[in-house]
Amino acid sequence: MTNISTAFPDALRRLRERKGISRRVLSELCGLPTGAVRRYERGEAFPTLPALVALAAYFGVTLDELTGAPTDKKAGRRA
Repeated sequence: MTNISTAFPDALRRLRERKGISRRVLSELCGLPTGAVRRYERGEAFPTLPALVALAAYFGVTLDELTGAPTDKKAGRRA
């Protein structure tokens, strides 16, 4: 089973780098406190649900994809 606390930081960093934006800019675009993205990517903190929703919306991914939750691709639901 995937551990969300370790999968999320990696997924967030990968998505942010793919967009080519800084942590500061991502924080501003999603209405997050300064330094929040840095703490998320280091695994020092986990975002609130509204912050997760804002991040997922910005990247155009589901919460499952953002948090690294395993999904059953054929059924379109969590495994």
